[in-house]
Amino acid sequence: MKALVFTAPGVVENRDIADAAAGDGEEIVHVERAGICGSELHGIATAGFRVPPMIMGHEFVGRTSDGRRVAVNPLSSCGKCELCVSGRTQLCRTRSLLGVHSAGGFAERVATPISSMHTIPDDIDWDRAALIEPIANAVHAWAIAGSPQDQRIGVIGCGPIGLACLEVARSKGATGIACADLSTERGDVARTLGATRVGSSLEGEFDVIFDAVGTASTRASSIDHLIPGGTAVWLGLATPDPGFDAAAAVRFEKNIRGSFAYNDAEFVDAIDLAPQLDLSWFTTYPLSQGAEIFTALMNGQTTPIKALLQP
Repeated sequence: MKALVFTAPGVVENRDIADAAAGDGEEIVHVERAGICGSELHGIATAGFRVPPMIMGHEFVGRTSDGRRVAVNPLSSCGKCELCVSGRTQLCRTRSLLGVHSAGGFAERVATPISSMHTIPDDIDWDRAALIEPIANAVHAWAIAGSPQDQRIGVIGCGPIGLACLEVARSKGATGIACADLSTERGDVARTLGATRVGSSLEGEFDVIFDAVGTASTRASSIDHLIPGGTAVWLGLATPDPGFDAAAAVRFEKNIRGSFAYNDAEFVDAIDLAPQLDLSWFTTYPLSQGAEIFTALMNGQTTPIKALLQP
């Protein structure tokens, strides 16, 4: 079958490989769309978390062999530890991720745990269905923030996760949402999706700020623009540098919450929510162009907000 394979640090290649084979408790999913995530673009600079050769792609949707349309929760957990029992399966110490620890969706077919498959409705097309995983991240972040629909909300970064945070907040009734991005084009998209203010940086104070970038400067900004007692929710993973004034966070009781992925219930919530959202910020490419598009994105030579691969 055809696949996009991470073969060496900074290198992905289109290859013909052996067909996917299902193991115990698995079923083959025929991939319809797979999204390229920013974590993959900067995550292959060095071999470590992802070890080549690897078929990446943790954001994918497709059909089972009997024709069922499914979205796949790429996270698997032990189901037995205290974190799993409490519903925080995304924090399981032995969690695994399709596209990181086993083959993912950058291929024509992928062996998938049956327990990870969720039926998706017929009223959402494949392109928008492929954005369910980013939406699930935003659903989780919204819950961590305390569902702040009546508060002043800021979003740093108008890439896929930032726009997902904006769309989820709007769908939950939030009205005052400011977005910041260095790209005027991405800012314009945020404005069409309901952002009340858009600029290259946040201005003023906010009750809640979602940082969907994850650099030292954006983390610092997320803290600096909080009201005393406000909450910064960090989703971005661009760099490990914290960058913020910890003493000021203490003196003004500013809350910092990490937000990683989602639990299974939140993934299902995202499936239900997705048909209600705009989700028009994607560009779809054939899988045969995967290496070209992935490399161009990695090197900043092309700038679609969300690139989807179609086998």
